[in-house]
Amino acid sequence: MSEPQIVWLRRDLRLADQAAFHCAAQAGPVIPVYVLDDETPGDRRMGAASRWYLHHALEALAKDLHRHDMQLVLRRGRAVDVLCQLAEETGAKTVHALRHYEPWWRNAEEELSGRLDLCLHDGNYLLPPGTVTTGSGSPYKIFTPFKNAVFAAIDSFDILPEPKLSAPDSWPKSDTLTEWNLLPAKPDWAGGMRDFWTAGSAAAMERFDAFIEVIGDYKEDREKPSLDGSSKMSPHLHFGEVSPRQLWQQIAQHRSDGARFFKAELVWRDYAQNLALQFPAYGETPYRDGYDQSFWRNPNRGHRIEEDLKAWQQGRTGYPIVDAGMRQLWQTGWMHNRVRMIAASFLIKHLLIDWRHGERWLWDTLVDADYASNATNWQWVSGTGVDSNMFVRIMAPLSQSEKFDAGDYIRQHVPELADIDDPYIHDPEAHGCKPAGYPAKIIGHKEGRERALEAYRAMKG
Repeated sequence: MSEPQIVWLRRDLRLADQAAFHCAAQAGPVIPVYVLDDETPGDRRMGAASRWYLHHALEALAKDLHRHDMQLVLRRGRAVDVLCQLAEETGAKTVHALRHYEPWWRNAEEELSGRLDLCLHDGNYLLPPGTVTTGSGSPYKIFTPFKNAVFAAIDSFDILPEPKLSAPDSWPKSDTLTEWNLLPAKPDWAGGMRDFWTAGSAAAMERFDAFIEVIGDYKEDREKPSLDGSSKMSPHLHFGEVSPRQLWQQIAQHRSDGARFFKAELVWRDYAQNLALQFPAYGETPYRDGYDQSFWRNPNRGHRIEEDLKAWQQGRTGYPIVDAGMRQLWQTGWMHNRVRMIAASFLIKHLLIDWRHGERWLWDTLVDADYASNATNWQWVSGTGVDSNMFVRIMAPLSQSEKFDAGDYIRQHVPELADIDDPYIHDPEAHGCKPAGYPAKIIGHKEGRERALEAYRAMKG
C-alpha cells in the first residue's frame, strides 16, 4: 500500500469541491485530521459561539466520512507540532490542506512546509486571494472595480465531486469531541442556536435549495428584518461545509437581480479576504489616519463609558431596533445584515466607542465570526477602512427601523415591546408608551449625532 496522506482540516469541513481531499485520495490512503489549535491564533482563538458551531460541524463531517468507511482524527495542540507528530506515528510524509489567509495560518503553513511536504490547494473562495489584480498588476482596494473584475473573470466552475477515499492500514489515536468541551454546560446558553442552525454539508445545501426558490426577491427582502430574506449561508461558508463555487454554480442559470446581488455578496467575501491579505493587521489597525485612542470614548477610562458598552452588548440601549439585533445575536449567534449595520453604527457613532470593541464582541458571539469579513465590515461602517462609508454619514436607528418595517422583528426579540403596535414600537419612549421594564435611551439621537460630528471636526481640525 502507498504512503498515507494527511489532510489537515480547518475551515473546509466538506468532501465535495474540496481539493485537498481530492488530491490526497489520488496519492494514497487518507488520514483526515482536525487540530483544535488555541495556541497558533493567539488572542484570535475561536470564540464561544463559533466553538459551539464547530462541535456540530465536526460531528456532521465525521458522519459524512463514515459513509466512506473513513474516520475523522481529532487532535488538540499547536497545529504544526501535532501534524509533525502524527506524520511520525503514521509514516506519512505529505500533508494536504486548503490555503488559509489569516496571518497566523499563513505563518503556520510556512513553518510546516519547512518540516513536512505541504501541498496547499485553493478552494475557500471564488478565486484565489491575490490573483484578481488591476491592469498594472496591483491588488484592488475598492470594491466595485474588484467586483466587476471577478464577474468578468468567472464563466463557470468545474465542481469536484466527493472523492473515492481509501483508509490507512490502521487509524491513529483520536480525541473525542466531548473531551474538547466545546459546548456550554453551566449554563447552557445555546438553546436558541440549536433551534436556529443545523450544521453540515447536507444541511447547508438543503438551506440553499430553499433559498433558491425565493432568490429573485433577495435584493429587496434581505433588507427587511421582519421578513428576513437572507440566505443564512454565512456559517456554512465560514466553516467550509459548502464552497462559494458550489453556490455560484447552483444559481448560474438564474438571471434575476436577486441572483446577481447574491453573487455580489459572495464577491464581497472574496474582497474582504483580499484586503486582509494586503493588510494582515486589518482586524486590529485602522487603515485611515487620525482615528487613534484619543478620538474614541474608551470603556477602560470611565464607568459611564463601560456601562454604555455593556448596554449595547446586552441589548438595552433604549433603541428597539438596536436591542433586537443584539439580543438576536446572543440568542442565535447571528444577526440580520441590515441590523448589523445599524447596531455597529450606533456603537461607533452614537456612543463614540472604538469599533474594535464591537468587533471583539462579535468575534465571541457570532457563529460565523470571520477575521477578514468582520474587520472589513466594521471598518466600512466606522469610516476607517480602505473603501468605507464616511464617518459623518450617521445612520438614524429610529427612522431605519420604521423604513425597513422592523416591527415584528422587534416584537420577536424584545418581548417587553411585544404588545406595542406600529408605528409606536420603533420609538416607544417618544410616543409615551415605553413599558416600565424597558430602558430609556442611553443617549438621544440628536445628542449622539452632534457629539460624533464634533469629535470628527476636532480630529480633522
